[in-house]
Amino acid sequence: MEQKLFRRRVIMTIFGVCLCGFSVGIFSFSNLGMDPFQVLAHGLWNLTNLSFGTFYVILNALMLVVVFVLDRSKIGLGTLINLFLLGYIADFSLELWGRLFPEPTTVVRVLSLIFAIVVICLSSALYMTSSLGVSTYDAVALIISEKYPKFPFRLVRIATDLLCVIIGVLFGGVAGIATIITAFFMGPLISWFNKTVAVPLLNK
Repeated sequence: MEQKLFRRRVIMTIFGVCLCGFSVGIFSFSNLGMDPFQVLAHGLWNLTNLSFGTFYVILNALMLVVVFVLDRSKIGLGTLINLFLLGYIADFSLELWGRLFPEPTTVVRVLSLIFAIVVICLSSALYMTSSLGVSTYDAVALIISEKYPKFPFRLVRIATDLLCVIIGVLFGGVAGIATIITAFFMGPLISWFNKTVAVPLLNK
């Protein structure tokens, strides 16, 4: 029984992180803004000559050091997959959607944005609930909300998202309607998907 549960957690982790990377590419394709952490990442990326995939690995490696010091229990399989693969999956996703829709209309871009928001929240709930490590960015809000219970995750996530947007825009990151929506609703949506999808799936 324990082995079956562990396999389920591994599958949820791998699927969740890969799905998250795929959604990041869709955000870029929609060109209506990105999720807050990607605004930060792309803003800082503008200061380098690296590919986004490579820069994303470096950025997350630096954040990994911070998470390791604060709460190493948040580091696991999901963290490593996120660290080494998410940026490249995002690159692949962007290229794929660009080929499928070389000249996207506004309707296609808006529908892509809605799809991306749903997917990134669902994917985050899956790999966070599997408890096999989360992304370095997700770990920040989780650590704060656990250390200070009076600040629920959804509110801490909104605060960290807004901070990422501000810093990212200062360095040239592009914010848009997608950024505003995700900054205020990702935390609550992740919590909702956690209760309605991820936890029931894990305990099935």
